Amino acid sequence: MMRLDPQAQALADALAHAPLPDPATLTIAGYRAFLTAFPPLPGEPLASVQDRTLPGPDGAVKIRIYRPKPGERLPLTVFFHGGGFVSCGLDSHDNLCRRLANQASTVVVSVDYRLAPEHRFPAAADDACAALRWLAAHAGEIDADAARIAVAGDSAGGNLAAVVAQQMPALLRHQLLFYPVTDSACDTASFGEFASGAMLRADLMRWFWMQYLARAEDGRDPRASPLRAQRLQGLPSPTIITAECDPLRDEGEAYASALSNAGVPVNLRRWAGQFHGFASLLGPLDAAGQALAFAAESLRKAFDSHTRSVIP
Repeated sequence: MMRLDPQAQALADALAHAPLPDPATLTIAGYRAFLTAFPPLPGEPLASVQDRTLPGPDGAVKIRIYRPKPGERLPLTVFFHGGGFVSCGLDSHDNLCRRLANQASTVVVSVDYRLAPEHRFPAAADDACAALRWLAAHAGEIDADAARIAVAGDSAGGNLAAVVAQQMPALLRHQLLFYPVTDSACDTASFGEFASGAMLRADLMRWFWMQYLARAEDGRDPRASPLRAQRLQGLPSPTIITAECDPLRDEGEAYASALSNAGVPVNLRRWAGQFHGFASLLGPLDAAGQALAFAAESLRKAFDSHTRSVIP
């Protein structure tokens, strides 16, 4: 039974006229067309917003650079958008990136990685790692501080942020994960409890995995399922935000537990009464603003810390 808070329930009711597609007959073109009915929410003003590219493993990768204030070298947050590995981009998460930049006083760089099924695993992970590597080496070019870098992402983007943190921990101060995808198994209790979730159904999440993975066995690779990594010691501290009424809730919290058991300090917060994707709904949901304020405070604290993650 759903336990949505009143605002979330009202929004779910309003969106009931456009139910999530049936994966049994869904095509990638059909899913992307379905999303066009939900235009991005407007974002707040910043000192500057710039689109450019950086070199990736298979050509140029588009990025968008958000700067909240001019003339100051700020920390850097590298952001990876959600969308089931198959959809969304720089525009869909523009409002979230703007809010993070303003509230955390950080340069935010949003990365437009390659999408499946045109580019299957590990293309998105490879682009994400290449983006962090290049941005760390060229931080000065965008007036960012290479000694204070975090990665962030929501859903599939949270997966990529976690993968990047495992691959290059010494570059990072923090990882900020909103309701992350962490395991291809899709077999947790929350997958059953919220199989018919308001913004994400269990069968649709399984369909996303089918688009992303070329072979089922690829799901055992930690670059696809970061929860399956054998070694988590020494990773950058995470802030992990989960939503109570979300099929992905338990795997996000399982990743928090695994990191904590490996000695990594974890800041975990489950948002009561919310569905998957709620943090992007700035304006319609008060909880979205509260979650972004919590996330921004976590980034500020990590950037103010004098320590840096190093594998022991």
